[in-house]
Amino acid sequence: MTSAPDILIVGSGLGGVAAALAACRAGRTVVLTEETDWIGGQLTSQAVPPDEHPWVEQFGTTASYRTLRDSIRDHYRQWYPLRSEALALTDLNPGAGRVSKLCHEPRVALAVMEAMLAPHRSSGRLTLLTEHRPVAAEAGDDDTVRSVTLTDLRDGSRRTIAARYVIDATETGELLELAGVEHAIGAEARSEFDEPHAPDEAQPLNQQGITVCFALSHHEGEDHTIERPADYDFWRTYQPDFWPGPLLGFLAPDPRTLEAVPRTFVPNPDLDPLDVTADQSADAGDKELFGFRRILARKLHRPGAFDSDITLVNWPLNDYWLKPLIGAGEETSAAALAEARQLSLSVLYWLQTEAPRADGGKGFPGLRLRPDVTGTPDGLAKAPYVRESRRIKAVTTVTEHDVAIDIVGPYGGTRYRDSVGVGNYRIDLHPSTGGDNYIDIGSVPFEIPLGALVPRRVRNLLPAGKNIGTTHITNGCYRLHPVEWNIGEVAGALAAHCVAEGVEPHQVQAEDKRFDQFARLLDREGVQRHWPDVRGY
Repeated sequence: MTSAPDILIVGSGLGGVAAALAACRAGRTVVLTEETDWIGGQLTSQAVPPDEHPWVEQFGTTASYRTLRDSIRDHYRQWYPLRSEALALTDLNPGAGRVSKLCHEPRVALAVMEAMLAPHRSSGRLTLLTEHRPVAAEAGDDDTVRSVTLTDLRDGSRRTIAARYVIDATETGELLELAGVEHAIGAEARSEFDEPHAPDEAQPLNQQGITVCFALSHHEGEDHTIERPADYDFWRTYQPDFWPGPLLGFLAPDPRTLEAVPRTFVPNPDLDPLDVTADQSADAGDKELFGFRRILARKLHRPGAFDSDITLVNWPLNDYWLKPLIGAGEETSAAALAEARQLSLSVLYWLQTEAPRADGGKGFPGLRLRPDVTGTPDGLAKAPYVRESRRIKAVTTVTEHDVAIDIVGPYGGTRYRDSVGVGNYRIDLHPSTGGDNYIDIGSVPFEIPLGALVPRRVRNLLPAGKNIGTTHITNGCYRLHPVEWNIGEVAGALAAHCVAEGVEPHQVQAEDKRFDQFARLLDREGVQRHWPDVRGY
């Protein structure tokens, strides 16, 4: 295809993939870029099983997100040696993890998303550029982004791509800075939106911690102990002021109450995985670490098929918050990532050598790092799990007053004239680079206003992930998998609609007649824009 597509989507996490699918379905030409060699973001390269609301099997997602989930299950049914009882389940949970009703391996989601994109690549509508990172953007004097320059990380070459619409689907909102789009980072001052949990003064470098995830299996009687990490002595003795003991330990705060609660760790539990219920509204499920984010359960399969479960380590122990990833310069960002990787390796080494066992012993040397699961030489995820991005200064900003259950009541929450989707999750902020402990607040089922996807000034750039118009606080519930997918799908559909109709996003958002036309398009595509009567938790 030519170097000037209708739409350039930078970043192919869940929002980027959904945006590409929506734009290609509408017949537009698209270039989709990705910094790693895997599309899928938090579901694949970051190796985080989906965090979802309790009603996800019935409603509260877009139709294309349901297709993604159904296709992941179908992949296991077709290719894995499932027990007959598991094979018959319509709501199969392949990992039988407690964090989600659909815990699974990153590669399976990768295979499914590549299959979803395949016909659009074959038709020539979609060009996918993996291992490309944005390094510059040209802003026009007419409040537009004219082009984005990308570096090929394999050979260092550069290419500049111009497009009628640019979608920022990066994990950190990189294009906002490169293109000079007005944005916020970190925590806003309480005076800005009067949010009860906001700090008195703005703290741009106060951001949620990142996590470098990894996958483990356990093989009793074997020794898979890794080399002692370079920073192990530091992490072994590190105890945050707000933590009940050393970070490398099984005692940690309960995110919702901040009470010190012991976690347990039992590799390959004997419990039948069919007896596991994943419902975070009833039980957060995070007190037994091995089962919390388990992504393969050996007992769901025919005997002998797998000699171990596989679990994904994204725990209180390996959240990293000493340095901010965004806004303090490239050197600080690189240091934060390097230290986060050392923390995760130190957690593994501690588990293998020093972690207390139920039998009174120490260490689980049979724990084996699984680079085959993460697709990396060292076994750590390809990219860090980024919980907080730069956020556009939007036409509409979602604040704590719109979603917090203590403010709006269990049946409250802002209903938007321009709703383009729905979501639900607790306002879940992990410990931050500003020294905050968990901020975990009950929330209500919420809507996604189109105004949160429209920058105040720039006319042809749209966000497609955690970079929409939320605050530091409300990002905590708008940042999860199904919501990011919904945001991306709407961004791709909106860009395509604007190209086809010769209108701009601001007009679609502001003018009732134009919005109604766009909303009908979303309705036809199966984008749920309002909730039925359900209760927050």
